[in-house]
Amino acid sequence: MRSDLPSVTVLGLGSMGSALAAVLLERGHETTVWNRSADKARPLVERGARLAATPEEAVAASPVVIACVLDHAALRAVLDPAAGALAGKTLVNLTSGSPEQAGEADAWAGSHGADYLDGAIMTTPPGVGSPEMMFLYSGSRAAFEAHRPTLASLGDPLYMGAEPGLASLYDAALLGLMWSTLTGWLHGTALVGAEKTPATAFTPVAIRWLTAVAGFMTTYAPQVDAGRYPGDDATVDVQIAAVDHLLHAAEARGVDNALPELLKSAMERARAAGHGSDSYASVIEVLKKRGSAA
Repeated sequence: MRSDLPSVTVLGLGSMGSALAAVLLERGHETTVWNRSADKARPLVERGARLAATPEEAVAASPVVIACVLDHAALRAVLDPAAGALAGKTLVNLTSGSPEQAGEADAWAGSHGADYLDGAIMTTPPGVGSPEMMFLYSGSRAAFEAHRPTLASLGDPLYMGAEPGLASLYDAALLGLMWSTLTGWLHGTALVGAEKTPATAFTPVAIRWLTAVAGFMTTYAPQVDAGRYPGDDATVDVQIAAVDHLLHAAEARGVDNALPELLKSAMERARAAGHGSDSYASVIEVLKKRGSAA
């Protein structure tokens, strides 16, 4: 352990919590751990972690308390008995939840004299500790800056803002992007696979294409912010014609078309709203209106 590093407590030793604790130990932090099933702590204790008998003992052991449990109900079940030990500490909550739950947790922590950071882990357990992996945080700016070096042990710490729910909101938005991208890749893989092209051959080309797609996003972001969508590259009308080629190719090869049909529906709603000659970024207008109506 390094005496110049703050001690850290990790509550919850599932696959992610165990990965967090293991990296903290590896980086030299004195690390206290607690889990409802104490046997999960054994590998960490063998590497130098201190096992606390109760959540209260675990919270009392360190100025920084990282919680990574199943959900917010489990979080409160763990922390309520230990609330008296939280005063003056920083609670870093890496438990998945909604922005609204983050706000409730922030208020609860504040009522017990603790600073609060809500976090989102943008990787799987094997990626913990890599400086390439993002960890998103929102809440107390002072706590974030004070403990940035400790947070950087886990991955690249990005501060999203003082509103506690922002990290969770970004998490949901980025997961949506991931699922959409991966499903689009799988659909394309199924399409070329119908002609005996292996996924390993298609994927390098797909990744290169995503570099161009990232450029489109950079171009469209200012348009979205301004609410103006000059159709000087490729209009919604052009994209509707193009998506029909995808639909026909997939139909001819027996590939499920639910995803491209959904995409075409959004484009057609944008055209019906008067955006046919605008850029593809204008589709956001019908997405926003659908959310507002709901």
